[in-house]
Amino acid sequence: MKTEKEKMLAGELYNALDPTLSAERLKARLLIKALNDSREDEPEERSRILKELLPNAAEGLWLQPPFYCDYGYNIKLGRNVFFNFNCVILDVMQVTIGSRTLFGPNVQIYTATHPVNYKERASGLEYAKPITIGEDVWVGGSAVICPGVSIGDRTVIGAGSVVTKDIPADVFAAGNPCKVIRPLEKDQ
Repeated sequence: MKTEKEKMLAGELYNALDPTLSAERLKARLLIKALNDSREDEPEERSRILKELLPNAAEGLWLQPPFYCDYGYNIKLGRNVFFNFNCVILDVMQVTIGSRTLFGPNVQIYTATHPVNYKERASGLEYAKPITIGEDVWVGGSAVICPGVSIGDRTVIGAGSVVTKDIPADVFAAGNPCKVIRPLEKDQ
């Protein structure tokens, strides 16, 4: 029989109130509070907190607090990723972000979702879908990335967009729902 965490990581319905998962979220929240309260003139302390909260982050992570996530360990970051103020990642499943990707302020990345059927939803169970964001992507401020979405390399997502479906590489996409507006020149 699978644990609730195993179900969560497999994208199956699971109980988020499971004691193990609740303890892991509490640990993350305490680290997030320490991170968000940290001072820029204490880079060693901030670096220590980030390594514990985001153990799968490559070198060069630049994060402007406040920042929020569910677990932290489900976030895989390439080199030199930048998060501006007030970004949120609900990392119930893996979030993979390529190198040199930039996030404007208030970007929201949600792997967590709930059943559409009201009876299933009333059970309190939820599930998640992974998110993949390529290299050299720029996500404009206040964009929302929905569960299960992939965004291709070098793409630009306009501010305020709601990304509900996959977006290919090398395009400018925007809107609610987000759609491709035009291709980008590969050398831009």
